[in-house]
Amino acid sequence: MMIERFFLSFGIFSKEEVAGFIPLFEYRVLSKMGYFAQAGQVCKEVAFIESGIFRSYYHTEKGDDVTYCFRFPNGMLGAYSSFISGGPSVENLQALTEAKIWVLTKKKVEDLEASDPKWTKFLKIIAEQQYIELEERVFQLQKESASSRYGSLLKKQPDYIQSIPLQYLSSYLGITQRHLSRIRKSLSF
Repeated sequence: MMIERFFLSFGIFSKEEVAGFIPLFEYRVLSKMGYFAQAGQVCKEVAFIESGIFRSYYHTEKGDDVTYCFRFPNGMLGAYSSFISGGPSVENLQALTEAKIWVLTKKKVEDLEASDPKWTKFLKIIAEQQYIELEERVFQLQKESASSRYGSLLKKQPDYIQSIPLQYLSSYLGITQRHLSRIRKSLSF
């Protein structure tokens, strides 16, 4: 199973340990455009993405929605600020395709962490990865051109990029759909 390979890839848990906690996850299928988390609600779950693509977005004061992050298979999903603080989420996590996910409640995460220090190590690694990803995103927005940012996304997720609607990609890149079309055309030669 993909979720088992994911947990084993960290070199923290044994096969037996992974087999012991996988039953704590709830398997769910989200329909295309369905939500895992919504702004204004407290996020009390995290998930492992088996299949599907998610976007994280927020609404501006003008009512526009801004996509700031994508999540792909073989990764974790959650409105982390809300999950950690217990406060309402400022982001929406929406499936752009049908998605299959494995969901773990905050209570179960806390119980696992309290009963096994390996979970503290795992959660620390996930938090570090999130921080590095956020820092890379900030530097990318400040230092790189839209074409370079698109190229980076294309390099990291070539199998999934075509499944993301242009309006979300252009929002993520901070450019118009027209500009994105020009970038895509220039990179296809």
